[in-house]
Amino acid sequence: MLSLVLYDKEDIVIKETLKDAENRMKGAIQSLELDLSSIRTGRASSALVDRLQVEYYGAPTPLLQLATVSVPEPRSLLIKPFDPKTMRDIERAILASDLGITPNNDGKAIRLNLPPLTEDRRKDLAKHVKTRVEEARVATRNVRRDVMKDLKELENEKLVSEDELKKAETDLQKMTDKMIEELEHIGDKKHNEIMEV
Repeated sequence: MLSLVLYDKEDIVIKETLKDAENRMKGAIQSLELDLSSIRTGRASSALVDRLQVEYYGAPTPLLQLATVSVPEPRSLLIKPFDPKTMRDIERAILASDLGITPNNDGKAIRLNLPPLTEDRRKDLAKHVKTRVEEARVATRNVRRDVMKDLKELENEKLVSEDELKKAETDLQKMTDKMIEELEHIGDKKHNEIMEV
C-alpha cells in the first residue's frame, strides 16, 4: 500500500512539472506568433497595426482601443477612429513606427496603401523571421534545461525514482521536439507568405 502511495506522489509531481514545461513552451509559440503577425507580407492584414501604440492624452494606448481597422482591399488598410480628434495622433504613431508607410487622411478615416515589397525587403524580413524563430527555439530549449534540472533535484530529494526520472526526461524531450517542430512550421509559413510575389 505504501509503495502505491509513493508512485502516485511521484506521478503527480512529474505530471505537474511536465505540464508547467508545456505551458511555458506554448508561451514561446504564442509569443512567436504574435511577433510574426506584425511583420508585413505581400498582403494587408490588420495584425500589422495591432501592436501600434498611439500617444493619447499623454499615455501610450493601443490603436485598437482608439479605432477600427479593416482590410477593404488586398493591399490597403482602413483605420476609422472612434473619435475624429485622435486622427492626428494615429497618423503620428504610424509615421513613427517601423512600418514604412505614409498614411492618407481623408478627414474621416486613415488609409494605408501597402506598396509591393522589393526583393531586398523580402529577404530582410525573411532573415528577421528566421532570427525570431531561432530565439523561440532557444527559449524552448531553456525551458527544457530548467525542467531537466528540476527533475534531477526531485530525484536527489528522493521524491521520484531513477526510472521515473528517465521516463520524464524522455517525455520532456518528445514534448520539446514537438514544440520546436511547431515553431519551424510557423516560421516556414511566414517565410512563404513574405516571399510570395
